[in-house]
Amino acid sequence: MSGQGFVYGIAAAITFAIQVIGYAVAYSLKTETFYDILGGFNYLALALWSAIAGSIDAPLNWVDDPRKILVTILFICSRGWLLIFLAWRAHERKGDSRFDEVLGKGGGQPQPFGFFVFWMAQAFWVFLISMPMLFVMSSQVNKPVFSPFDIAFAILFCAGVLIEIIADIQKALWVKQGRRGDFCSVGVWAVSRHPNYFGEIFQWWCLFAFSYSSSNKDTGYADPLWWFGILSPLFTMQILMTMEPTGLCNAEGKNLKRYYDKCPDSYSKYRENTSILIPMIGYKYVPMFLKRTIFFDFEKYEYKPKSESDGSAKND
Repeated sequence: MSGQGFVYGIAAAITFAIQVIGYAVAYSLKTETFYDILGGFNYLALALWSAIAGSIDAPLNWVDDPRKILVTILFICSRGWLLIFLAWRAHERKGDSRFDEVLGKGGGQPQPFGFFVFWMAQAFWVFLISMPMLFVMSSQVNKPVFSPFDIAFAILFCAGVLIEIIADIQKALWVKQGRRGDFCSVGVWAVSRHPNYFGEIFQWWCLFAFSYSSSNKDTGYADPLWWFGILSPLFTMQILMTMEPTGLCNAEGKNLKRYYDKCPDSYSKYRENTSILIPMIGYKYVPMFLKRTIFFDFEKYEYKPKSESDGSAKND
């Protein structure tokens, strides 16, 4: 536990140092351009640190441990793509409207603390998402042979990463081609309204499950440090499903107005037939109570015109 605690502790220090320095430089320049880029770089820094530190006093060096090599490759592929995509998006957009208010871009007063909160949220996200990877990399367990359980979740992790990459590329190409059809329903977007978010959430559930075999306990479920790794997928869900500046809350709800104003019939049909997260066919046949529970298509994501919202407020 002490060896693992050392790896975790330094990883946390690295993460918060990167984000605090990033905040200081970004606020002095009044820019958010490299916010997402530093997030991606932070992941790679933790992968490098844990690969080096996790080999200290371990029964196998990193180069001789197929479990650690696999996790490093999977993690770098996932976060490397994120870094490339976010760097490209920052270049294309030349700004991020999420930060307009806290940086005073609309003529208002800059909010240094508000801007700092964004950077600290990213620090927590980076560290918590990385916990299953840190668990495997800091483990002292010698299990060079993969079990069917390990293989299954490694494959599923790859599937989650691929879904996210394909979704990002298809959406970017659709935008480049002039946003034909008013809303994106090409490729994987035809079977999920947010396949990129699904891929991001799903991969961390898979890595958390994969990390089970790296527990130093005889039974992984008795290892509290392994259980802490569940914060990776749970915090990802919290960010992407409940926080308004990003994720589903930013893409759904009141922000659907442009679709209901421009193409109400076609978009209503798309929502009826397409799952909000989990890619699937036949979504329109799923009972509403299941959509509102295990399929995460909650009522808060529905678009409610102002007149309807005002009416319900008066009735309350």
